[in-house]
Amino acid sequence: MTDSLFNSSIRSLPLLNRGKVRDIYAVDDERLLIVTTDRLSAFDVVLPTPIPDKGKVLTSISDFWFAKLGHILPNQLTGVAPESVVAPEERDQVAGRATVVRRLKPLPIEAIVRGYLVGSGWKEYKTQGSVCGIPLPAGLKEADKLPQPIFTPSTKAEAGAHDENISLARAEELLGSELARQVSDAAIALYKEAADYALTRGIIIADTKFEFGQDADGKLYLIDEALTPDSSRFWPADRYAPGANPPSFDKQYVRDWLESLNWNKRPPAPELPAEIAAKTAEKYREALTRLAG
Repeated sequence: MTDSLFNSSIRSLPLLNRGKVRDIYAVDDERLLIVTTDRLSAFDVVLPTPIPDKGKVLTSISDFWFAKLGHILPNQLTGVAPESVVAPEERDQVAGRATVVRRLKPLPIEAIVRGYLVGSGWKEYKTQGSVCGIPLPAGLKEADKLPQPIFTPSTKAEAGAHDENISLARAEELLGSELARQVSDAAIALYKEAADYALTRGIIIADTKFEFGQDADGKLYLIDEALTPDSSRFWPADRYAPGANPPSFDKQYVRDWLESLNWNKRPPAPELPAEIAAKTAEKYREALTRLAG
């Protein structure tokens, strides 16, 4: 098993933020260093057990999609090697798991696109016939493909709190109607192209979460991560059948294990057994291998 990185400790740059998975450092006024650690969060709680190589896998998957989808929307990448902005003794912490990105102003929403009826969307549909207030045809089953992908924005919660689904009208209040339309159009275009490609690799992208930012001129960029097993629901196409939630290449495996415990989903989270951590790492690596070859 490779060495895991739970917390980065870059002393040569100021630490700005430690998120659930990423540590963000200031390089200068124009750029940030984002280090993707091996931390895993479930139910908005960071687990105490790192997933070996997870940060490197997520970085590789995001880089793959940023390159593939760059014609739809520009992204945060600068092309600067992360090893070049840290002290020599810190290079092993950033190799393969960090990126130097533009400093952009993040939008205050998460852009979720759903292509299939699952998760919280399925729960709402069963009682109200809609997902995030968007009416859907009657008679759909769990995991059914939706007639068209739908944009269902959510708030960005502080660490430890839960994101909340919001209506398109609320997104327009937060962003302005023109920017909200841009975000919705971009998110759906990104999802459609990625989902079509992933199908050719035997993966269904059931849903995903994008984050966007703007530069000083108001130009929109894709930021954070892109179409990873942390931000998406990946299903093996050969095991898909409507009527049940298929097994997935993401942290659903860990969530299912946690659901079997008597844990109240509040910190501190339980340690993961070695075999659960190893199996999760394997699922992440398989997603990378299938998508990027």
